[in-house]
Amino acid sequence: MLLTASLTLLALFASIALTLAGQGAPVAVAHLVFAVGIVPLIFAAMLHFVPVLTRTGVPGLGLCILPSAAQIAGLLAVAALQGWLPYWVLHPVALFDLLLALVLLLWISVRARAALGGAHPGSRWYRAALGCLLLALTAVLAMAIWPGQWPALRLMHLHLNTLGLVGLAALGTLPVLLPTACGRPDPAAGFWLRSWLWPAFAGVLLIALGSALHWTLSLAGSALLLAALLALLRQWGRGFGLRRLVADGVTASLLAAAGGLALMILAGLMHGLGFLPARPALLAWVFGFLLPLVSGALSQLLPVWRWPGPQPPGRAAMRRKLAAGGGWRAAFFLIAAALALAGFARLSTAFAAASMLLFAVALAQAIRVPRAKR
Repeated sequence: MLLTASLTLLALFASIALTLAGQGAPVAVAHLVFAVGIVPLIFAAMLHFVPVLTRTGVPGLGLCILPSAAQIAGLLAVAALQGWLPYWVLHPVALFDLLLALVLLLWISVRARAALGGAHPGSRWYRAALGCLLLALTAVLAMAIWPGQWPALRLMHLHLNTLGLVGLAALGTLPVLLPTACGRPDPAAGFWLRSWLWPAFAGVLLIALGSALHWTLSLAGSALLLAALLALLRQWGRGFGLRRLVADGVTASLLAAAGGLALMILAGLMHGLGFLPARPALLAWVFGFLLPLVSGALSQLLPVWRWPGPQPPGRAAMRRKLAAGGGWRAAFFLIAAALALAGFARLSTAFAAASMLLFAVALAQAIRVPRAKR
């Protein structure tokens, strides 16, 4: 878990540095973020949360190598998109990633069926997210068979990944992770997860189809997905209070990610209607949703991954270090997203880089926390 998280952060820092320097093919840099950084981290998070959600044992060693295998595949994809390897390498890489996702999906399904009293509804969101990833990778393979449909398949691939895999995985995790970060349960979390899975999943599929076929489908899908997200934000406001969420660096980042996702759904709709270019919308998705999500989730999870088991004294101290400045980081990420949508790509990247630099400082301080003796 720690190795995967470290390589994910390295990929994110490298992509921001390359963007500021104007180096690298944009599609290769985007896949450095997604294929090398985010997909393996999502795999690792699922391997962490599913045993908790299904009340089953930890995964075996064979499953634990899935994130590392996905990162190797992602590096090959980046090399092919950058022109360092033949372009055809993308297709066997996509097939390999598809097999990894299928193995993880089957494992989650088996664990869910084995759960006494039924699995937590959050596990269903993970299966829906992986289903979107399978469809996205199938679209890559279809590009080789039907090159004439490449533009439509590329758009479906993009939305199934950004809103499908990442969006649904995040929405399946946040109702559990944010109350954990607050230190108090959310009794309404299970109801929300059960009630909004199918509307959110249908929304993602409609947005993906609409991007390739007609904007009206995207409009309907955006309404469904936005309704699910606004219901979650309203639930958090009632259950925890905005002041409490903003006061803690971890929950402030997670709240910013949820708010950023709502903004990105609207931005994606504007892009589908032709009012917003694709690149600012994608940059805003990374800065306003992905980076606060990753930094907030890792602030809560890294101490647990470093010191698993019963609560050791050093874990709380490490979390405090990672949470320090989280409110400022969240604000900078949202400012970066707004600047990206306004067309100030370089300035927005600078704000995102400043926020990631603050996180790097907090991380450097956190990893120096010793494991205190009881």
